[in-house]
Formats: sequence, structure tokens, C-alpha cells
Amino acid sequence: MVPISIHPGKIYGVSLGPGDPELITVKGLRALQRADLIYYPGSQLADGQQSSYSLAILRQLDLDETRFRGLFLPMSTDRAAALQGYEQTFRLVQADYEAGRTVAFVSEGDITFFSTFAYLLKHLHAHRLPVEIIAGVPSFLLATAAHQVPLAVLREKVAIIPLLASAAALDQYLRTFETVVLIKVRGALAHVRPAVAAGHATLLYAEKLGTPDQYLSTDLAEVAARELPYFSLLILKSLLCN
Repeated sequence: MVPISIHPGKIYGVSLGPGDPELITVKGLRALQRADLIYYPGSQLADGQQSSYSLAILRQLDLDETRFRGLFLPMSTDRAAALQGYEQTFRLVQADYEAGRTVAFVSEGDITFFSTFAYLLKHLHAHRLPVEIIAGVPSFLLATAAHQVPLAVLREKVAIIPLLASAAALDQYLRTFETVVLIKVRGALAHVRPAVAAGHATLLYAEKLGTPDQYLSTDLAEVAARELPYFSLLILKSLLCN
């Protein structure tokens, strides 16, 4: 049974890292070991099935799974259901905190980088609930480590671009930044291909980093032949930026 106290509890936002369970920080793991309840995000698919990348990482950390609580949101551009889900989860976390429980909300990668937790954090701040956020390893840093290529050196600039809009936009980024990290890359290859073919950039590709299914490539043709999963990214090293 989860313990209850008359004193306020503790709320953590814990980064899990990109997939390898050994890439969670010592501080993050200790927070999870202390937690009475651990909330994790996931996706509610159209066919009714549920999936969670965070849960797959959690299950490798030797934690008591009876303390896990899933927040499953529909995969849709309609944000109404997601916003309702964040509100409902906040109310649960708030009740746990007021009951004296130690609560952790986790996310793969770093919890402040394109994370579901950002929406929960708004509610925590609005209600002035204290929270401790524990940073983690984002996927693009593991990607450069896996490829054994520095993300940046000296005065080099880095851009992180979600949902690349066009080849023209990419050309501008490559003229401004020495390194361009592309995330949420489904559909991006059509814009990337001309730049790489013209010798304007070299390519580093990575998917499902830190998992047994990790895949790396620097070959555009090889990457283009794949069906790119959600957990994939492209890093372009510019040959145009001076």
C-alpha cells in the first residue's frame, strides 16, 4: 500500500535518458527509488492499443512496478483530449502531493526537451507546487557519441529543428549553423536529400538510440530506403557555414 502522510509530499520531474537504462543519472535513479508513485507518458493508438517508450526504460531499472501510473494520450493533432489528460494527471499528482506522497513524473531523453512534462509543469507552477527537475541525456547527444563525432567545437553554432518545413529553410539553417539537428523527421528526407547530394552537408542518422534496435548510418540512400520511426533523428554537419 502507498503510504499516506499529513505532511506535503515531494514532486520530481525525472529524465530517463534516450533509451539505455544505464544513461539515467544517479540522481534521477535515486529519486525514482524513493518515489511512492511514478507517472509515465504513453500513446493511445487508434486501434485502442497503448505504447510507452518511457515504460520500456522504467522496466529495466529494477523498480516496483505496482507504483507505476500511465498517462496515455491519443496520437492526434487535436490537442483538446491531450490537454484534458494533462489536467487530469495534474489533479492526481496534486492529490498525491497533498497526501504526503513522493511523486515522480518521468520522460525519455531530457524532461525539459519536447516533453509531455512541460504541460504538467505549467499546472504545477500555476498552483505553486514545488517541483525538482532532474536533467538527463537527450537523444541528439547520444547520437553524436554513438557516431563518435563532436556536436560542436570552438564557436560553432547548433540549431535544433523539429518538423523541417522545406529545402529552402534547411539551406538557410546550413548557412547559419555549423550543426543542424533535425527531430520529428518523418517527411524531412525530401528536403535533406538535395543538400546532401549537392555537397552542402554531411549526414548522421540515428534511430531508437540506446536500445537493442539502435541503428546508425551516414549513407543517405540507405536511410531513404528505411521507414523512419518516431524515435529517429538526423544531424547535418554544414559545409556552407563559414
